[in-house]
Amino acid sequence: MSRQILVTAALPYANGHIHVGHLVEYIQTDIWVRFQKMRGHRCLFVCADDTHGTAIMIRARREGRSEEAVIADMREAHLRDFAGFQIEFDNYGSTNSPENRELCHQIWSAIRRRGLVRQKDVQQLFDPVVGTFLADRFVRGTCPRCGAADQPGDNCSSCSATYTPADLRDARSVLSNAIPEIRTAEHLFIELEQLHEFLQQWSQEGDHLQPEVARYLKGNFLGDPLRDWDVSRPAPYFGFEIPDHPGNYWYVWFDAPIGYMASTKEWCQRTGDDFNSWWSSESSAEIHHFIGKDITYFHTLFWPGMLKTADCNLPSRVHVHGFLTVGGEKMSKSRGTFLMASTWLRHLPPGAMRYYYASKLGPGLDDLDLNLEEFVARVNTDLVNKVVNLASRSAGFLAGQTLSDTYPDDGGLFGDGAARGELIAGFYEDCNYNAAIREIMALADRANKYVDERQPWVIRKDPTRSGELRDVCSVTLNLFRQIVVYLKPVLPELAQQTADLLNQPIEHWSDSQTPLTGTMVSPFQHLMKRLEMKQVEAMLEDSKQETAAEQTAAGSTPAPAGPTLHPADTWQDSGDALKNEPLAAECTIDDFTKVDLRVARVLEANHVEGANKLLQLTLSLGGGETRNVFAGIKAAYKPEDLVGRLVICVANLKPRQMKFGLSQGMICASGAGGAEVFLLSPDQGAVPGHRVH
Repeated sequence: MSRQILVTAALPYANGHIHVGHLVEYIQTDIWVRFQKMRGHRCLFVCADDTHGTAIMIRARREGRSEEAVIADMREAHLRDFAGFQIEFDNYGSTNSPENRELCHQIWSAIRRRGLVRQKDVQQLFDPVVGTFLADRFVRGTCPRCGAADQPGDNCSSCSATYTPADLRDARSVLSNAIPEIRTAEHLFIELEQLHEFLQQWSQEGDHLQPEVARYLKGNFLGDPLRDWDVSRPAPYFGFEIPDHPGNYWYVWFDAPIGYMASTKEWCQRTGDDFNSWWSSESSAEIHHFIGKDITYFHTLFWPGMLKTADCNLPSRVHVHGFLTVGGEKMSKSRGTFLMASTWLRHLPPGAMRYYYASKLGPGLDDLDLNLEEFVARVNTDLVNKVVNLASRSAGFLAGQTLSDTYPDDGGLFGDGAARGELIAGFYEDCNYNAAIREIMALADRANKYVDERQPWVIRKDPTRSGELRDVCSVTLNLFRQIVVYLKPVLPELAQQTADLLNQPIEHWSDSQTPLTGTMVSPFQHLMKRLEMKQVEAMLEDSKQETAAEQTAAGSTPAPAGPTLHPADTWQDSGDALKNEPLAAECTIDDFTKVDLRVARVLEANHVEGANKLLQLTLSLGGGETRNVFAGIKAAYKPEDLVGRLVICVANLKPRQMKFGLSQGMICASGAGGAEVFLLSPDQGAVPGHRVH
């Protein structure tokens, strides 16, 4: 029986480009959607850019353009990257759309009518440099539960604890590195505890969640009263203003999931479909969300609660996946393994990544590791040596001819492969892609054994055996096509190439059940090339250079790259800098202590009219104490990139009257001069006024 299925992937934030970690989710989801469509189900895949929040507002301000212009550019980049990896959405919307605004109003009204909203003053972190309240994602610090460092402001990636940004220890603003101030603001909350009974039942009964996710919710949240959910933010904030609370805006996690509905509505308006047939509580449509484990809380408690309150269709299943590591470690910019999607596409085929991810993805929350040497070996072994090899060893012998008019005896190979179709389909349905790949590769092994035994290249040498050659190649090409049918959700490009080769489309899962006979075979074209490690190495080097360029533009020094060496000589630093500027004569400790080095924050940075090398900086030493400093760093730094940054300054230098004004100190930097200037910065925890000893 045909099913009606709505599928979503988490909305990518419109303040950054797509990287290979993001692609785990989008490839996983695209494979599942393609499989469902091949099975004959009505399956709709929607997504959108997540466009609201402080980061977009700050970026637009810094770039001197509107938020709408920023998100429009990022939308084009996202769609380009997704298309490059053959990820096909039926609709790709935006949370800043009129449809989303309208639906936010409707759902908010339902929540208000239910009496779930309460108003209270809260203490919230405020960035005094940027001049805005800080959303959770823009605060990082030490987890108050386990002590893990560099954690975001809402939940700990190490111990999964949830908290407010104000709970963090040693909190810092991501936007300016400033120490946030605690200020009081009026917020609106949804009393989620009123929905406790429903959420307990929905999450713990049925098949809505993976077992480990259900246990996580039960053990960490549902055993206690549910915390009120803060859903508003005071101005300034880029988002939708709350109609019954002027001057305040819905927090991004309120309007972002509603973006799933808005994207569906856009598609319905374009195609003439009925929106209620997907999202009404009376709908029989299945809703499947694919998300990363870091946003489990929002999609399994807040979101179902909102939908239930607004009398909307509830998720049939929330599919949660793990994170991506590269070489067993977090992605690293210094090693070049923080790989952007666009960088990958310049060096390696997208299908190779799709296949590798599929071969590693199971139905649970385990993290997936991208081992680049294993990646090359697996793609070459499985796809080139096993699958494509079947076509390359047989298609050329029948180019311009037809397959056998009746399917030859193959010893039961095709029939056995057809019988395994439902088993493979079950693995795809359960998101157990690695099990599906194992079954498909087992079929490829058996098919290659058949070719090795029949040796069509030997048969071809005997003109009297032309009929036998045709039969052997017809069997081989049908076994190849059957394998490609099963691989089509993963490798749509290979499926299209196979359709062109055998002049028969591959559209349905049932195409794996009946062999082709009598169809024309086109001239063979190479389907997939072997990968080389030099391609991977070139990609990593390209990634390092991109990172270095970004860091230079931001006024920071790229981290050292290269292999780890003996601890005594880890970095292999050159002696050129010391040679070019030898050590000064010895000084005493008394000489040194005369220089008062202090941590300072750059409050303002401006170009100096008529000066080729200078920037004018206003430095804060804390408590209202400031210094006006002229620094020869114009070739290395943009003024806008310095505001909010902590530097080291000589605070007791005798003021000097210059042509452009009075200079009251110096900032400390290293480098040869010109563009090779690198400001010194204190470590995390330092504050303006701290003395450097």
